[in-house]
Amino acid sequence: MALLVLGLVLSFAAARFYQQYPVVQRNYNMARISGVWYPIFMASDNLTRIEKNGDLRIFIRNIKLLKNGSLQFDFRFLVQGECVAVVVVCEKTEKDGEFSITYEGENKVLLSETDYGMYVTFYMQNVKNGTQTHVLALYGRIPELSPAYRKRFVITCQKYGLSPQNIIDMTNKDDCYGGW
Repeated sequence: MALLVLGLVLSFAAARFYQQYPVVQRNYNMARISGVWYPIFMASDNLTRIEKNGDLRIFIRNIKLLKNGSLQFDFRFLVQGECVAVVVVCEKTEKDGEFSITYEGENKVLLSETDYGMYVTFYMQNVKNGTQTHVLALYGRIPELSPAYRKRFVITCQKYGLSPQNIIDMTNKDDCYGGW
């Protein structure tokens, strides 16, 4: 009997540990986005912009909600062999989960979906010299996520018209990771 009770207690504990968080796709609580994130996947309709040395290949490490509702992104770039810390602020727009920033053109950044606890997916529309580029980025609270998150990301890519062949695995690709 004691063994049965012990098994039941361990089952509940394991279920609680692996509890999935509900997915949120609107009415975001942006304060819950704040914190450390790790790059998992990126996709784009212009791969050269997110491949190694691409101007939109961004390794966000920390997101902070500012008092005015804007988001501060901390990341690093590899410039001439050295990691350079960069902090940018995406200004809040009137729409829920939408922000704007001027960086390598004009950008609209949208929070596509999150569960706050494990992952966040951002969608960005970039217009540079009259050319529009679409980028989708998945970040995790831990450095690697289960294959189920890749499947979900593929579906999200298709929703935004991005081919699954245009997905780049960003896990462990950040040359500046050691400094964080």
